[in-house]
Amino acid sequence: MIYGIGTDICDIRRIQASLDRHGERFAAKVLSDAEMVTWKARSARWPERGVRYLATRFSAKEAFSKAIGLGMRMPMTWRLCEIGKLPSGQPVVVLHGVLKEWFEAKQLSAHITVTDESEYAASFCVVETQGPPHP
Repeated sequence: MIYGIGTDICDIRRIQASLDRHGERFAAKVLSDAEMVTWKARSARWPERGVRYLATRFSAKEAFSKAIGLGMRMPMTWRLCEIGKLPSGQPVVVLHGVLKEWFEAKQLSAHITVTDESEYAASFCVVETQGPPHP
């Protein structure tokens, strides 16, 4: 049963402007430790690819926060929500700490997709529950 649906579109130029203003501190606020490693590697090889990576993660976390109905308030935080990927390349939501505990206690599962095109990154998230419908 569907618990919630979230979508987000992000202007990649806005992410670039935030990086220009705040540098790595902005990325460190949004990305988990594992995502930071990937972001740094991509940024070193091709800076534009690093910005796109950051934008898709920002967008995916916004979509997820909407799907769980919390927005960006506890237990949802940028760094406790990670967007990983399967060997096939399919993106997956990986949760940590109190957010993971909250999510598992509600018996939820998430499906996420991300895309980017020239100036925008977009994400769509569906969260399902095996329990009774969400009020």
